[in-house]
This record gives sequence, structure tokens and C-alpha cells, in this order.
Amino acid sequence: MLGQIMSRREKTGIGTLRARKRERQKFAMLTCYDYSTARIMDEAEIETILVGDTYGEVCLGHSTTLPVTVEHLVTITAAVRRGAPHVFLVGDMPYLSYQVCAEDAIRNAGRFMADAGCDCVKVEVDRRLAGTVSALSRATIPVMAHLGLRPQSVHQLGGYKAQGMTAEAAESLVQDARMMEESGAVALLLEAVPMEVAAVIVESTELPVVGCASGPDCDGTVVVMHDMLGYGGGHPPRSVKLYAELYETLRGAFTRYGEDVRSSTFPDRGKSLSMPPRELTRLRSCLGCES
Repeated sequence: MLGQIMSRREKTGIGTLRARKRERQKFAMLTCYDYSTARIMDEAEIETILVGDTYGEVCLGHSTTLPVTVEHLVTITAAVRRGAPHVFLVGDMPYLSYQVCAEDAIRNAGRFMADAGCDCVKVEVDRRLAGTVSALSRATIPVMAHLGLRPQSVHQLGGYKAQGMTAEAAESLVQDARMMEESGAVALLLEAVPMEVAAVIVESTELPVVGCASGPDCDGTVVVMHDMLGYGGGHPPRSVKLYAELYETLRGAFTRYGEDVRSSTFPDRGKSLSMPPRELTRLRSCLGCES
């Protein structure tokens, strides 16, 4: 029955998200980094998935997202697409894959679209990269412009700090958002922006706006999967709601498994693969063993 329901489900596209915004219906986004988890998210009818460069922190153990490469993300994004065919899939372009020149940006973004099956790429920008957004748009590559806290610029920003906290900084963010829309972006993502500023941007643009630790007024909300599952890793914001405590659950399961193996409780002889008695007798004969 579930398979029949899933087969009838329509794929979420940018038109779907725009319609949701017009109708003031929220949509959910989660990060994902593998096929199996993507299948579950698709079955749970999560509308959008971001294959984020947070992969470098929560899966590879780096302290920042900077070491992640295009090869890393294209490979896992393709796996997520296979697991979640119905979602609006966003590929996160990693550090220095788009900042150097527009030609690099188009080439690398094209891999996310053609090789990984993305619906959109996400780039961390401010007004200085408006030309890059325009170039990607002219190359028919849909862009989600990421404003506010930009983890790839963490050293330039002086750490993981909220953005737009003063009137001047907030005005600059509003202007940047308007510039990204004019440059051809199809959606915006606001990270660590005061909810009042996020609300102004949401009302001032026709683009779907995804919030990350930016309050309840955005059209959609994204959180890192590991943060909302209590799985560990990364830099979880204080606003994230815990929907599970997987760290404790998994640690408990791993501990019990280790204890069972060491005490010979597992594997269970009664449930293990066993030879037919006649074949065992023949084997012993072949090996010269006593029956």
C-alpha cells in the first residue's frame, strides 16, 4: 500500500514551492547525506532536501565545512536523489567551487544538475557574487542564494555569529536579498538572521525563503538532520527542536552488542547457519576426523 501511495505522489518542483508561498503554506527541508535516509525522508513526505556541505562536519569529522569537495558532494547527492525521487533536491556547492570565477561556478554547478539530478544548487553569497548568480541563471542553472551567516566565510566573519543584528546590517541583508532576486535566484536561504529581518525579506520577495535558525516567518525551514535527531556533530543552534535522541539510543545499542559478543550471547547457535548432518559426516570423513 505504501509503495502505491508513493508512486502516485507528485514530484516537488520550484513551481510547487512558489505556490506554497503564495498560499502561505509552509514546507520542510532537511539535510541528508545517504540513500537509505533519503528514502525515509521521501516516505515521510519531506518536500525538500539539502545535501549540505555540513557533511564535512557531521559525517567526516572536520571542524568546518571547508574541506568538502565537489566530488564528495556530487557522489552523495546522486545517492540521495536515488533514495528520494519526489523531493526538491538542492546541492550545496562547496568552498571555492564557485567563488573563483563564473566559468568554474557553471562547470561545477552543472555537475550537480547533470550527474546528481539536482533541482537547484545553493551558493553562499552577498552582493559581491551577484554576477555569479546571474551567470549561473543565464546558464539555466537554478540557484538558491544563501544569505546571513555563511559557514564557508566563517573565518572572515569571525566565527559562527548571527547576522543582521543592527539596523544597518539588516538593511544591507534586505538589499542583498533584493539583488539576488534581480540576479535570477529562484529561492533564498537565510541563516542566523533575526526573525524580524527574515519576516521583512519574506514579505519583500516573491521567491520562496528558507530559514535556518531565522525564526518562524520564513516560507520553509531547514535544519541539519543530525541536530534534530540528537545525533551529534556540527554546530547545532539553540533553536533546534530535538525530535529524537539517537546518540543515546545508538550508543546503548552498540554497547549491548559488544557485551553480547564478548559474553557469547550473540551469535545464537540456534539461529546460525548449519550444515545438513549427512554433509557434516562426509566433511569429517574427508578431513580424516572421527565421527
